[in-house]
Amino acid sequence: MRVLVTGASGFLGSHVAEQLKKRGDEVVCLVRKTSDTSFLRELGVELAEGAVDDASTLPKAVEGAQAIIHCAGLVKARSMAEFDRVHEGGTVALARAALETKAPLRRFVHVSTAGVMGLGGKGKKHMLGDEPAPVTSYGKSKLTAERALLAFTAELPITIIRPPAIYGPRDREILAFFQMVRRTRMAFRLGHSMKSVSMIYATDCARACIAAIDAAVPSGSTYFVDDGYAYTYEDMAHAIAAGYGVGLLGTPSVPVPLVTAAAAGAELFGRVANRTMMFTRDKLPELLAEYFVVDGAPARKDLGWEPVVPFAEGAKLTATWYRENRWD
Repeated sequence: MRVLVTGASGFLGSHVAEQLKKRGDEVVCLVRKTSDTSFLRELGVELAEGAVDDASTLPKAVEGAQAIIHCAGLVKARSMAEFDRVHEGGTVALARAALETKAPLRRFVHVSTAGVMGLGGKGKKHMLGDEPAPVTSYGKSKLTAERALLAFTAELPITIIRPPAIYGPRDREILAFFQMVRRTRMAFRLGHSMKSVSMIYATDCARACIAAIDAAVPSGSTYFVDDGYAYTYEDMAHAIAAGYGVGLLGTPSVPVPLVTAAAAGAELFGRVANRTMMFTRDKLPELLAEYFVVDGAPARKDLGWEPVVPFAEGAKLTATWYRENRWD
């Protein structure tokens, strides 16, 4: 099957491309001229130069595709407009390109985020029928993109995947947490929250995206995907320490005012250095939340998919990869 993967030079997209290639698909990866494509070239996939926010480059990439797995997106941006340009604008442009080229699509798989749901109530999972209420610019723009794409459900076979936090080899965003645990043997909690969360290992998430290609579900079907467990901050910190073969000395709390001041300082540094920052005050509601757990049971039932890597194992695999590749 000819499958177009967007965001393949990024974290999740690289795992999707790798697994598609292993199962024998013809893989086309949409990549920017400036993208690091060394891993993709080693895989031997076809590279199509372009970007989802450059509509003129999409028809050539989409032509002949039997499936699209749309992983491209921004995890940080300078403004809401920048998020929307890529998330909503890029997703709509990709859908229109598929229609214009009459691509023989079996499925358009769109990777969104569980963050569209907003904050969770303690002890209550986010369910698919719940009303989304995102609290970050990232989550809001992802929800806007979902809703814009759903306008095409009568014309395209669409499935939306909503993962919670994804981690694993080649991930740069959670790397800082792993580095902190390894170097200090401490894990500094933000505020007093124990923070129970859903997680998913990268290869499991990639397999769910691929399973969605073949699942005969109605267009517009939407699924949370997780590994089936809820983890406290302490659970994750101890698992990471064990992955590095060290003991954890403690998980001290950083007061909320200090966390807020640090986020403001990071924003100021970003403006001065002209850099896009991941840690901002916009992110704090999610980072300080006590409970964010999703119900992934419908995905396991409808997609014929099962996660296989719990966090204790995934943390060890990730720590080993970071160490062997000298990322930390």
